[in-house]
Amino acid sequence: MKKILIILGHPVKDTFSDQIFEHYRNGALSSGAEIRQIVLRDLNFELNFREGYRGSQELEPVLVKAQEDIRWAEHIVLIYPNWWSTFPALLKGFIDRTFLPGFAFKYHKGSLLWDKLLTGRSARLFVTMDTPKWYYRLVYRRPGHNAMKRGILEFCGIKPVRITTIGPLKTSSDHKRRKWLDKASKLGRAMK
Repeated sequence: MKKILIILGHPVKDTFSDQIFEHYRNGALSSGAEIRQIVLRDLNFELNFREGYRGSQELEPVLVKAQEDIRWAEHIVLIYPNWWSTFPALLKGFIDRTFLPGFAFKYHKGSLLWDKLLTGRSARLFVTMDTPKWYYRLVYRRPGHNAMKRGILEFCGIKPVRITTIGPLKTSSDHKRRKWLDKASKLGRAMK
């Protein structure tokens, strides 16, 4: 039984991200996966990482639980919209507050090297956007995808990180949206 943590990072209710969340989860459950889920908009925590790595900002209980869920997971699924070429502040604040030194990584004293503390896990990103995929790749150079994949998840040892880009959403037909949801169900059933 594969242990999958699904994190819904969209701050607004009743969006296409919610539908992706449901389809992926139901697909994974139908294949016997053990699922935990975090809906970020339902959590009460301070987004601002006030003191950075210099201070000791106490974690709210929901973030302590989130760290337990991340440790538990073999596969992490993140579902969120692409806003301003990256991701919403809610998701960034969650990452800032939970992917901390000693939990997600550990620097070597007097060195630029670090230990990746979240190895042994894989990830899938479902990223919705209104920008055409080709334009996001060729003109913007995928800044949000690169930040999440390389700068955050792989930095902490999570590998492989696969990305499913969904868009442009605002001009999509019902038929195209059904195809995207079918793909989310299929990936869930495959536990990928």
